[in-house]
Amino acid sequence: MGLFGKKDKLQIIAFQSYGTDSHFYARGRALEDEEIDLSRKGFINLIWNSYKRFETDEIRNTPVRLKLGNSKSFTGKTDGRGYYIFDEPLENLRQLTNEEGWLSYEMAYANSDLRREVLHQNRFPGELLIPSEKARFGVISDIDDTILHTGVVSSLKWRVVFNTLFKRASKRTPLEGAAEFYSLLHRGGSGQEANPIFYVSHSPWNLYRYLEYFLQKNNFPKGPILLRNFPRLGLRKKQGEKPQKQKEILNILKTYPSLKFILIGDSGEYDADIYKEIAELYPNQISAIYLRSVAHKRKMERVSGLFETYKTTPVLLVESSEQAIVHARKNGFVV
Repeated sequence: MGLFGKKDKLQIIAFQSYGTDSHFYARGRALEDEEIDLSRKGFINLIWNSYKRFETDEIRNTPVRLKLGNSKSFTGKTDGRGYYIFDEPLENLRQLTNEEGWLSYEMAYANSDLRREVLHQNRFPGELLIPSEKARFGVISDIDDTILHTGVVSSLKWRVVFNTLFKRASKRTPLEGAAEFYSLLHRGGSGQEANPIFYVSHSPWNLYRYLEYFLQKNNFPKGPILLRNFPRLGLRKKQGEKPQKQKEILNILKTYPSLKFILIGDSGEYDADIYKEIAELYPNQISAIYLRSVAHKRKMERVSGLFETYKTTPVLLVESSEQAIVHARKNGFVV
């Protein structure tokens, strides 16, 4: 609801997802359009945008329609938090993609009773990645303190909160050389490949547009951004349940069983543990693990010890993107 009781327009945010030639999978969220402009300057705009990102007005339990090409359309429904999923077995989807593997589709509200201004502009673009046949491997990368300074290793995580709420996406600093490294990996050892890049984070879906803007602004290769739902209040995690980030990575590996992957993370939190466990489960699919060093002696000692006798997959603890590029070049991952 807008100021003074005025109803906001509606929007559908289609999250960039991934699928195969025979499996269409798309998800997103239906919300009131708070008209967040990430490029606007000024402290007041920054605070207001940060508030609006988390104070969302979901369009719950509402029919939505997905249109694919000129002939196929599907109807689904948002859940109690405004999210929707389309999971459809289809054929020959790759013929609808561009040379990078992106398939375009369109979302719309299917409920004609929603008499708001949205219905004269009831078209919202979405994209799905089906890795190109030119791809030789894929890359799965963490975001926090791997390509974006977040302060995740700071005491009480105060820097994470400060950076997320009080810094514009355009002013956030990517780790030096990261965009170049990812672009080289995307183009691969021949320089002509279209290797898919998947970005995973423990951040909530409320930050999707913020992170998407950051990646675009800093020239990172386009790729699905995979986040998580805010945990429900009072709902405890089941014993032994894996983190959402780990579930997403495992799902990517299962989706593309014939594609090898490079995992990229940092040594600050639990990337090392997650990646080690995944590589032991899928030793033939993981070609290398790159872990960026963090300025925290105890955490670095723990990660170094974790891989001291580990031989399953090549693991490199790197101080800089240049070190990673040298290793990747030596192993034929990049030109």
